[in-house]
Amino acid sequence: MNAPSKTESTRLTILKTGHALVQRKGFAALGLQEILAASGVPKGSFYHYFASKEAFGVALLQRYIEDYGQKLDSLLTEGTGRARLMRYFQGWLAEDATAGQPGWAEDCIVVKLAAEVSDLSEDMRHVLSDGTEALVARLADVIRDGRKDGSLPQGAKPKALAQTLYQMWLGAALLSRLTRSSAPLERALTATERLLDCGPQE
Repeated sequence: MNAPSKTESTRLTILKTGHALVQRKGFAALGLQEILAASGVPKGSFYHYFASKEAFGVALLQRYIEDYGQKLDSLLTEGTGRARLMRYFQGWLAEDATAGQPGWAEDCIVVKLAAEVSDLSEDMRHVLSDGTEALVARLADVIRDGRKDGSLPQGAKPKALAQTLYQMWLGAALLSRLTRSSAPLERALTATERLLDCGPQE
């Protein structure tokens, strides 16, 4: 793999720095000067890569979704359908508990920005909306795989079940931030196991 050019390296530095700042402050409250100071680039350089703060926000979200998809590749490709789903949702609690790495919920920009950017930027809203739709579709495919390999019972339509699970985890992640506790995520994990094992209603 070729090393990124200086131009691309500078752009990535701005995006990585901006990501960390957005996680702490949100998007609207984050000033351009803070991004420039933290990333160590002049104002002119910023506008070379991004036409506006909104364009920067769109690029930041696109990069986040691309990175998220790569993580999914490593979690959803091996094992039974049920095992792959549980591996993904367990990652919300702790990406690597033995190394003290935080779970996905703590770094979830969807949880952080969904309500904020929905009113602030239509372009950013579309990026998040399309990203979550793609994730739900992917989870639905894994549910179908689980039913084919026998690790999951027949039940609710795969897309509907995937949507319900994702919505539950988004809510749990939000409550976890509010309470500064992993308890909502732990309850979501228990509920996920029950929903996945629930067969068709008589």
